[in-house]
Amino acid sequence: MNQENNILEIQDLSVAFDGRTVVENLNLSLERGKTLGIVGESGSGKSVSSLALMGLLPRNATVSGSAKLDGTELLTLTEEQFRDIRGRRIAMIFQEPMTSLNPVQKCGAQVMEMLRAHLPKDLKDSKDLKDRVIELFKEVLLPRPEKIFDSYPHEISGGQKQRVMIAMALVNNPDILIADEPTTALDVTVQKTILDLLRSLQQKHGISIIFITHDLGVISQIADDILVMYRGHVVEQGPAYDILHHPKEPYTQGLLACRPPLDSRPERLPTVEEFLNGAQEPIRPSPIDPIGPTSKPLISVRNLDVTYTLKKSLFGKPLQTLKGVDGISFDIMEGETLGLVGESGCGKTTLGRALLRLIDHSDGTILYRGQSLDSLSRRQMRALRPKLQIIFQDPYSSLNPRITIGDAISEPLKVHGGGERRRTLELMQQVGLNPDWYNRYPHELSGGQRQRVCIARALILQPELVVCDESVSALDVSVQAQVLNLLNDLKRQYHYTYLFITHDLSVVKFLSDRIMVMQKGKIVESGTPDDIFANPQTDYTRTLIEAIPRIG
Repeated sequence: MNQENNILEIQDLSVAFDGRTVVENLNLSLERGKTLGIVGESGSGKSVSSLALMGLLPRNATVSGSAKLDGTELLTLTEEQFRDIRGRRIAMIFQEPMTSLNPVQKCGAQVMEMLRAHLPKDLKDSKDLKDRVIELFKEVLLPRPEKIFDSYPHEISGGQKQRVMIAMALVNNPDILIADEPTTALDVTVQKTILDLLRSLQQKHGISIIFITHDLGVISQIADDILVMYRGHVVEQGPAYDILHHPKEPYTQGLLACRPPLDSRPERLPTVEEFLNGAQEPIRPSPIDPIGPTSKPLISVRNLDVTYTLKKSLFGKPLQTLKGVDGISFDIMEGETLGLVGESGCGKTTLGRALLRLIDHSDGTILYRGQSLDSLSRRQMRALRPKLQIIFQDPYSSLNPRITIGDAISEPLKVHGGGERRRTLELMQQVGLNPDWYNRYPHELSGGQRQRVCIARALILQPELVVCDESVSALDVSVQAQVLNLLNDLKRQYHYTYLFITHDLSVVKFLSDRIMVMQKGKIVESGTPDDIFANPQTDYTRTLIEAIPRIG
């Protein structure tokens, strides 16, 4: 690499919090107009390194080393000097658009605020600013840019929020764009459009990009060079093709191997830990005789509708409605894993919650073992709750931060007839949680460990049906592999029935016995994973499959 063509040079960058080192001796170069992918699991130091470049670390952080932007040393800048560079020379797309945008300020005003911060005083109230923002909204392919300019964040979709964040980062034509997990938890189709958008904007404006992610499949679509981080250290770096096709380090090999494959359906996914411990193949499951799905329906759904009222008259009469679920019929067989796939907003979560009567349906019938759930009183339904459980998408918000994980897992036992500490400790061990952590709080655990707590809480009552609502979508691919293996092991051992809701077809192909594809409240296709992938019957399914990031 020609050093004269490098826009950013980092040497021996180290970051510590209250004396605990989280990034140690990081060295990297970013070439003008190129994309550097930084890959690693949560806690590896990816985001912390980038926040150091932006001067956004908290006061208890200690930063050492050197980071030069076109010869300007960033790490010694004052806050006032950083304000001049931040947004104008270096800009950042933050990981979570839901929380990065101000919920009480309109989208256009938030982007204009970033633009005004770097304009001379006499131009800050110019009427041309709105035109500049709307033009940028068009450039990032936002539909109805004038309307979105005047919309609040809650009024637009997740993919649209991410585009607003991209527009905000690009509004001052920065030299370097740091994209911190910009596609995590997005639909594969939205993810593909965001990656295509970043590539086209880079070509148009000559921007240099640092793209942070935990998924080597995603990074393969955009990066020229890749740097792999593990526990604050650089494990491996080099041209993208070399890292993806000839990884030298076991950690990189493990990250590549633990992604669910598209060309086969293994019994078990490899994990990073297995590669770090010297294994080359996944550990085989314990020799439990698997019981396949029976031909007996556990759940039968007929002509199910769920309708939302969008607008009411003065007297409460519905004036405008939306069908979240539209006339759906299907069965879930006992012992089956039924995958439910579709983009955000198609009605997947609504359907899963309607099955458990967590929300009301407006028409149709739900039968559990032949018994209509509609006819049950609240008291009867409560008695049935132990048999029907759900694992929510976000392990951060679905656990009470003031309750220890042991109490969180055993709480359903207390509600439904007496808690047993011994049963809780056994289940913690089964889902891979150290029983000594019983008195720990959720903030003391990683994302993957929190999700295991949520799984244990759902399984403590030994349910028959478990609805997994996007329960691995926000996890690192390495942690995702562990959780998917765990769900399969528990199913094999206890004969659970799963409704597995996701937008990721590679995950659902690995886990499911059968797949249903959902679009705009309707089931548009169903079949075995092999049939769906080999011969998709609809353009929509074909688009979902084609959008899955592949390492070519």
